[in-house]
Amino acid sequence: MSQPGYLALGIAVLKAEAEAVAELCDRLDYRFEKACELILSCKGRIVVTGMGKSGHIGNKIAATLASTGSPAFFMHSGEASHGDLGMITEHDLVIALSNSGETNEITLLLPMLKRIGIPLIALTGNSQSTLAKIADIHLDISVKKEACPLGLAPTSSTTASLAMGDALAVAVLQVRGFTEEDFALSHPGGNLGRQLLLRVSDIMHTDDRIPLVNADSSLKETLLEMTSKGLGMAAVTDSNDNSLLGIYTDGDLRRTFEKMPNIETARVKDYMTAKCVTIQPHCIASEALKVMHDHKINALMVVDSNNAIQGALNMHDLLRAGVV
Repeated sequence: MSQPGYLALGIAVLKAEAEAVAELCDRLDYRFEKACELILSCKGRIVVTGMGKSGHIGNKIAATLASTGSPAFFMHSGEASHGDLGMITEHDLVIALSNSGETNEITLLLPMLKRIGIPLIALTGNSQSTLAKIADIHLDISVKKEACPLGLAPTSSTTASLAMGDALAVAVLQVRGFTEEDFALSHPGGNLGRQLLLRVSDIMHTDDRIPLVNADSSLKETLLEMTSKGLGMAAVTDSNDNSLLGIYTDGDLRRTFEKMPNIETARVKDYMTAKCVTIQPHCIASEALKVMHDHKINALMVVDSNNAIQGALNMHDLLRAGVV
């Protein structure tokens, strides 16, 4: 088959699936709202179940719900009647997916679910099916045709099911007041988790690793301190306490040598950047990255609310932490 033939078929599939999803909008009514209310009020967990391709979609819907503040898990319909039904408690809610609404493994579970007395939301393409009639809420995910030219492989129907599951999860997320930080708490290993959970205090250099000199230190002493600590800077402190007076960086060093001072006698306080940019330990690490970017600098001193030095941080620390 020629390349244009592949493209035409691919475009036809995408259009068919896009149309199937778009048609769902016209069917959303009070039942969708009721389904959201059931999910939001669930005191236990949301149990998503399905078979075959619907099962794969159900697994993803459960994962989306769980990651957006609605505790959920997937229960394989075939395994449910062989013991896995014991996963469900009276405080739970079941979402069942079946395009036909007559999947044997699911209809077999219906009497048991009713006996337990838990709410049932059904996503089917047949409003007259057994599953649709028994469910407390039925959401119509029917499609005019599958994207598969044979009309056999679940394509448009599974896409519609997935979109409906996303609509439920996101609608509930909004009403629940779920935040970016809440999302990060359930994704600590991902980029977002690192960006929103990692604090400056988690990665800053502390104690003896902080490059420190007092205001009367010579440039030579300052350079030795910068070299030994390897952060490309040194904090300049008041000789009477630990408060930050300024910072001396590699950039300051280049500007200093334009004046050719005697490094043995020149005092760092005369060449430091006095009003330097700082950050506090409780700030998220991604905020430190933004500060560095906005001010075109590569290092920051970390201070508390009283301007007392708590640590030091540079761009390499953010790179190692995966924030950049």
